Amino acid sequence: MAGFKDLLNQDFLFFDGAMGTMLQNAGLKLGERPESLCISSPEIITDIHRQYIKAGSRVVYTNTFGANRHKLEGTGLDVREVIDAAVKCAGKATKGTDAFVALDIGPIGELLEPSGTLAFEEAYDIFKEMVTEGEKSGCDLVVFETMTDLYEVKAGVLAAKENTKLPIVCTMTFEETGRTFTGCTIESMAAVLEGLGVDAIGINCSLGPDEIFPLAKRLVDSSSLPIVIKANAGLPNPITNKYDITPEKFAEYMIPYAKEGIKIMGGCCGTTPEYIKEIIKAVSGNLSERKSVKRKTVLCTPSKFVDINGVRIIGERINPTGKKRFQQALKENDMGYIAERAIEQADAGADILDVNVGMPGINEKEMMIKVVKLLQSVCDLPLQIDSSDADAIEAGLRVFNGKAIVNSVNGEPEKMDKILPIVKKYGAAVIGLCMDSDGIPKTAEKRFEIAKRILDKALYYGIPREDVFIDCLTLTVSAQQEQAQQTLKAVRRVKEELGLHTVLGVSNISFGLPAREYITTSFLVQAMANGLDLPIVNPNQQAIMDAIYAFKVLSGEDKNSEKYIERFAGRTETKTEQTVIRTVKADEKHGDLDIAYAVSRGLKEDAARITKELLKEKSELEIINNLLIPALDKIGERYEKQEIFLPQLINSATASCEAFEVIKKSILSKGSESVSKGKIVLATVKGDIHDIGKNIVKVILENYGYQVIDLGRDVPIDTVVQAAIKENVKFVGLSALMTTTLKSMKETIDAIRKSGHECKIVVGGAVLTPEYAKEIGADFYAKDAKQTVDFAKQVLG
Repeated sequence: MAGFKDLLNQDFLFFDGAMGTMLQNAGLKLGERPESLCISSPEIITDIHRQYIKAGSRVVYTNTFGANRHKLEGTGLDVREVIDAAVKCAGKATKGTDAFVALDIGPIGELLEPSGTLAFEEAYDIFKEMVTEGEKSGCDLVVFETMTDLYEVKAGVLAAKENTKLPIVCTMTFEETGRTFTGCTIESMAAVLEGLGVDAIGINCSLGPDEIFPLAKRLVDSSSLPIVIKANAGLPNPITNKYDITPEKFAEYMIPYAKEGIKIMGGCCGTTPEYIKEIIKAVSGNLSERKSVKRKTVLCTPSKFVDINGVRIIGERINPTGKKRFQQALKENDMGYIAERAIEQADAGADILDVNVGMPGINEKEMMIKVVKLLQSVCDLPLQIDSSDADAIEAGLRVFNGKAIVNSVNGEPEKMDKILPIVKKYGAAVIGLCMDSDGIPKTAEKRFEIAKRILDKALYYGIPREDVFIDCLTLTVSAQQEQAQQTLKAVRRVKEELGLHTVLGVSNISFGLPAREYITTSFLVQAMANGLDLPIVNPNQQAIMDAIYAFKVLSGEDKNSEKYIERFAGRTETKTEQTVIRTVKADEKHGDLDIAYAVSRGLKEDAARITKELLKEKSELEIINNLLIPALDKIGERYEKQEIFLPQLINSATASCEAFEVIKKSILSKGSESVSKGKIVLATVKGDIHDIGKNIVKVILENYGYQVIDLGRDVPIDTVVQAAIKENVKFVGLSALMTTTLKSMKETIDAIRKSGHECKIVVGGAVLTPEYAKEIGADFYAKDAKQTVDFAKQVLG
């Protein structure tokens, strides 16, 4: 029988539909773990697999969606035992058929750093345990599905690639905006996962097939990998638990996918074997050839996608070379100072940030990990990992959440053989320096020869041409004046003859000269005119940035001069103000704006320090009501407008928490009462083990000054009632993700009302609607954490 990878190059490949829906139809009890049936009732699981295979599915997912040690904790179930049993159930069904067994892996159920507390390394270890047991038990491939956090997916992919030989399929779940709830874009998913070397990518869950289609078209434009689509059967009715798209209608919606050349299809929530049958009937004869993807040079973080289709600015300030204050920050582990350097460059217009932490007395590998994790907690720009140490480069690439640049390799064979495989493994771009063991050539011709040598070696290692950048090297004009023109000639040849993007450390040109700005700016303009795409500069220098904005108008990149006008509107020739970068410095007097800035940027140390200063002049309540709460409100407004996303929202909340801790200590030292704005009980209802949404709500509420009594997940009805009464709580929040547990939510609300305890109740969760919330007696329906805060204000003030 052909292997799974062979099927990817053939015509249609049909996956299965929902496991949860079928288990509910088979009588899954409230609160019963679906994975437990692999051990207690394996015949039920095997029968479900057989039904899908009979309907035409060539790939069936094991009943292991939540079989990770985090979700199984406290259940008495063992990860290895569950996975082994699940793979055996599927294997029994596929025996004698041409179907394949996919180890199904869903989200861990806890937010990864920096938004949450789960370390990337711990996530990797959780996934490693699952994939190694899956391969040992005999599965044919591994599927990571229903993912919303690209960082979590990366941890899983690395665990699978480094510890198994299994093919890998990854599907993420998106909202209609084209972003996951953590803010990840379709394009960023495609760039990162294709770079990591997965075998197929796609979209599943959350939306119906009609709603996913425009998102699937974007994915087709972004990746050359096989694409998998597993849509929901529309929306569930909270009362009947039935979905609103019939098998026939669902299948009709899948025909346009086939005409886009998408060949891998199945179903998610609400779908059954009947849906698979109808899909196969409907799409037969409708497959069109998929259009070829135009290869682009891209860099990204989950929420920021940078297309290198013009001049893009690399900020140079996170580098200890010649910077005593930065060296001091590294030695003293002053992460706040380093974070501020990132933020000020992002504010000034940098598109990418260079990260160099190498200096004597510093463990470069450990510091690289720490700084990369720090930077992606305060800013969403792609990073350039700048080091000559292979271990530090790999460490930085491994923990970076996105597609980065490696700076750099040179033309020495041993250097290329050491660095380029690392670049390939992590799907990064790479800068090649036009130098080798003989040093920097004096002529453009020799530099061009080295550039070609680097390109050839990169292609040999499987690095795409579009991910190879060349640095023709800038030499100091005060010492080697004739070399400026050689650099420019080399840039033009690399651009025109090799078709590669080019990089230059521009400021080197003026070293040792007075009025350096004039030389640097003039050289920058000439370099861009010769094909420089990626100048490494200090974006805080106004003249540099002005020159780039002007060049983009003349090159045609800035259509209708929109960005230029936006930058220069209001300036006059006689009065040109310097670019204002709002940053927080340890030695400045911290005013009202500074605490808002620190909170908005997630600067925890600064938020605490500024609060201490403010307490010398203002009361605790003045700071909370007049400064912190308005700052959080503005952040919430930006979140609702999708100007920022969940990671930034949580980081801001965490920074405000540092300020609140300072205030609490101040109050306690005076013997005063708590500053809490009121108590709130939160719980995921009986039978529901999903608590990630509740945990996000908790973080945001606490950072608005509310005391949250978190009862956890799968909470018995009486526990919620007694907690509300005992603590005299006036606001209760209930969460549910599964339609089957909505009955528990109603019964919990009924029990609270019956107890006579007066309080308001807010409910939330993916399966809820405002109408159903009203029907079950809730006072409020909250679509997200920010709305929960708004309701808390109404009730508690």
